[in-house]
Amino acid sequence: MHRAIGMIEFKTVSAGITAADRMVKTAQVELLEAQTVCPGKYIALIAGDLSAVNSAVEAAEAVRPEELIDSFVLGNPDESIFPAIYGSTQIDGVDALGVLETYDAASIIVAADVAAKTAIVKLIELRIAKGMCGKSYLLITGEVSACEAAIAKAKASVGDKGMFLDSSVIAHPDEQIRRAIL
Repeated sequence: MHRAIGMIEFKTVSAGITAADRMVKTAQVELLEAQTVCPGKYIALIAGDLSAVNSAVEAAEAVRPEELIDSFVLGNPDESIFPAIYGSTQIDGVDALGVLETYDAASIIVAADVAAKTAIVKLIELRIAKGMCGKSYLLITGEVSACEAAIAKAKASVGDKGMFLDSSVIAHPDEQIRRAIL
């Protein structure tokens, strides 16, 4: 597992690709994902040692700052983030369902890390700006009180940047909802 991850999110594809190229040329990092997301924004997710990820993200931010939407660096990210991003999380049941939605892509990963480290919850999914006009959301499960605590802390973490859109916690979601999300 990598000790750090970082992400950049740009308003335009050309700025995003240029910034992603700068990241991998600046430091020894692994490009985990680089792609266009709705509505024509560009994201790049990297991993590596914390100092390398910091250097790479800082270099990318300087490429075209007027086109930068958001970025982050997370040291020691919760390991459940990666299966949630790629839709491979194995969930046996859903006691409560926590949902948090943001206006951008980068802040949802930070929110997911905060949620996973706040309470005993499992990340179900991170939908990162694909098919959502640039918005993103996370789904978590656990006991009702754990989901409430995790969503509240995650909401506060993205609220500082003005990227919070909405959230809810559903106690014992109906079987049809559980089937739809698992």
